[in-house]
Amino acid sequence: MNIKHIYNEIKYYFKTYGLWKTIKKCLVKIKRIILRQEKWSTSSVEVYHDWIKNNEPDEEKLEEQKNHKFKYEPKISIIVPMYKTPINFFEELVGCLINQTYSNWELCLADGSPEENKELEPIIKKDERIKYKFLNENKGIPGNTNAALSLASGDFLALLDHDDTLPEFCLYEIVKTINENPDVEFIYSDEDKIVGKKAVRQDPYFKPDFSPDTLCANNYITHLSVFKKSLMDKIGGFRDNYNGAQDFDVIIRASENTKNIIHIPKILYHWRVHENSTAMAAGAKPYAYEAGQRVIEDHLKRIGAKGIVKPGGDIPGIYEVEYDVIGNPKVSILIPNKDGIKLLKKCVESILNLTTYENYEIVVIENNSEKEETFEYYKILEENEKIRVIKYPDKGFNYSRIINFGVKNCDSEYVLQLNNDTELLTPDWLQKFIGYCQREDVGAVGARLYYGDKSIQHAGIVVGICGLAANMLPGLPKGVHAYFGKDCLIQNVSAVTGACLFAKRSIYEEVGFMDEENFVIAFNDVDFCLKIREKGYKIIYNPYIELMHYESKSRGYENTPEKQERFERESNNFKNKWKEVIEKGDPYYNPNLSLTTADYAVKS
Repeated sequence: MNIKHIYNEIKYYFKTYGLWKTIKKCLVKIKRIILRQEKWSTSSVEVYHDWIKNNEPDEEKLEEQKNHKFKYEPKISIIVPMYKTPINFFEELVGCLINQTYSNWELCLADGSPEENKELEPIIKKDERIKYKFLNENKGIPGNTNAALSLASGDFLALLDHDDTLPEFCLYEIVKTINENPDVEFIYSDEDKIVGKKAVRQDPYFKPDFSPDTLCANNYITHLSVFKKSLMDKIGGFRDNYNGAQDFDVIIRASENTKNIIHIPKILYHWRVHENSTAMAAGAKPYAYEAGQRVIEDHLKRIGAKGIVKPGGDIPGIYEVEYDVIGNPKVSILIPNKDGIKLLKKCVESILNLTTYENYEIVVIENNSEKEETFEYYKILEENEKIRVIKYPDKGFNYSRIINFGVKNCDSEYVLQLNNDTELLTPDWLQKFIGYCQREDVGAVGARLYYGDKSIQHAGIVVGICGLAANMLPGLPKGVHAYFGKDCLIQNVSAVTGACLFAKRSIYEEVGFMDEENFVIAFNDVDFCLKIREKGYKIIYNPYIELMHYESKSRGYENTPEKQERFERESNNFKNKWKEVIEKGDPYYNPNLSLTTADYAVKS
């Protein structure tokens, strides 16, 4: 990052947050740079280059691609707006297309430079598939792009910046996907960055399958984006009032108009890093992130959703969508408890002292406590009109059955499962929970949880880690960002922890409650979330809801033969029940990422 980028980023922070928050954010960023370890940064160049050797086609496979005949061979129009394009970049761009293993393409160029560059002419004439139009004026990126779109005669349109390149197997993979998915209208791929004169490839971004809430938090799709021409015609191309985020606007509007969206989990785009690109630094073009915020705000208006969009944390380009609470629905906070009064007291007091939403109750589910002081404390709790203590009638600890008992003994519209070893940090947590859960397409919402040392304990759950499922980013220090901001990104996930899980009460009834027989303690939350997803609902991880979680202090660890045997049994139950889901892979976790770690490491 050079001085210009540092200045732009500070300027963006100051405009967005004001003086004191800007100073605080700068100090946090310095701390993060000092604390960051290789483990939490994006994959090292060496590891990634090993991945390239093991996963990308060699010369023999490239030759096979050139000779392959598809049943359907659509024309792909490559759309490139130009403005003072450096000759060396342009030559590389044209070269990467001429070398494509799929040949039915055209390159559509619209040049908004102040004067025509005669050095471009011999490069343009290298191939008859290249169409070039000099505009005699700079219409901005949206206008220049629309001019390039007007030249297109292809069936599909691929967007490419004038300073970036595509691998030679890119269009082959696109057409292969189109043939495998005839109804597809929108395709996107993974990407990486190319740095320096030697064009060293690094920082691969292995993305999830289409994730609408993740997209509203950050334009994770970016490159490569490919649209069926009829879809682009339907949405009307690019618009002028989102300068710097015009591609984000197109992507969002396209996603509103089709459900036929396919993600190709391969690196099909190389984003060049240079001093004028947003690839260089997050703060390189602060106006782009302000425009991105408007993109999401306008999206909410078009779909009839009420809420506000705010900058998310200290990473420009990440946003927090906070939906309005409609009405005044009641929430029951279910807290199972067996003795452990010190923990329970901290949990309950944090809720009572911090919560800004009024219409809630705390339901402590008494589970076979033995200490007299526990019941004395219950008497004190019940003096508060917001608190009820109900007695679980069975012996032993069956978490699923206890939660089901609690749900059946409340009449609130919403239910929050909460461990007694948690401590609330976010005052407006219930508003944030309700806002998402009021949506008809959302089944459950989870939060960001921290260990006692303030490192992350839970940032969503990925199915398939170590053949089962796991909380992501355990141990990530607070203030240190993980792989492409995954720690602080509202996102669609396959599951969230039952230590803090918010859902409509009706969801429990619809999916048959939590599984009391097969998942007494372990994997009941993941199983519950997967049942919710089977019904077509989304699961959301919201990192702006934060709690401490002093994990396992109230129940203990798997440190006896009996507990270990039970864990093994429930692990096998999970593997058997969700075998197909595990084998297919978590749609919100890229298959090129490791299944042996929970830190988004590239698969070695």
